[in-house]
Amino acid sequence: MRSVLAGAAVCAAAAVAFPLTSYAADEHSRPAAKPAVNMEVVVKAAQIDPRRADDTQTPGAHDSVLSVERALQAKGLLAKKYVDGYFGTTTVAAYTRFQKSLGYTGLAANGLPGKASLEKLGTNRFTVTHPLSPGKRVTSHGATMNTRTVAMLTAAERRLGRRLVIEQGSYNPGGDPTSAGTHDGGGVLDISVKGMDARTRSTVARQLRTVGFAAWVRNPSQADWPWHIHAVALSDPDLASQAQHQAGDYYLGKNGLASRKPDDGPKVTPIRTWEEFQRRH
Repeated sequence: MRSVLAGAAVCAAAAVAFPLTSYAADEHSRPAAKPAVNMEVVVKAAQIDPRRADDTQTPGAHDSVLSVERALQAKGLLAKKYVDGYFGTTTVAAYTRFQKSLGYTGLAANGLPGKASLEKLGTNRFTVTHPLSPGKRVTSHGATMNTRTVAMLTAAERRLGRRLVIEQGSYNPGGDPTSAGTHDGGGVLDISVKGMDARTRSTVARQLRTVGFAAWVRNPSQADWPWHIHAVALSDPDLASQAQHQAGDYYLGKNGLASRKPDDGPKVTPIRTWEEFQRRH
């Protein structure tokens, strides 16, 4: 009887031991988690860093930008000395080359990371969080724009309690030559100020800024154009290069013009993108 019980005890011990040994092996063989790249902060850095006079990095963007730069280096598109967490002009150029290597052209190869290209770059290297998308191109307010811009414009109108009139929409290459190509891509609008006094113009620009636009009241003394409000949707992945520069300058307290003089618009702090605005409202 004792031998039967002893045999049962041995079997029971073995049944316990084997799963524990297997579990321990699984723990040691489990692959390391891939780093996460926050697309929102990467795109923000790609707008701001190239416009800086120094190599100051965009707050909160270092780790995500570094993962992107390491992936670009691994593909032979970026020299090691530029893998530093700073998304400057050299990194923008490297990212453009990567986009073109995927067969992308035009706005899809603007050096500003889009969701699809960022995910492809991250294959086996990193995961993408906080994705951004311009959405589909639609007609709204009698002009072409993407659905992200429509949502932003609608939110600003709701806060203002009035409907705005669009003089020039987005995706308008070869349009008004005074626009210097800023409307070639998405996220950019020119808004009529007809019938508005100075205070109303400033209020409209402020509410546009509040929901995530870089917005300035433009006047005839600046260039050969009539009074209007020029608005650039921050972090729109479809921004033309010229509009990317304006977005970066806005963050840096500039007027968005070639003169790069101090910002002359209503101060809204902190500066928030559309996604950041949504999270707070």
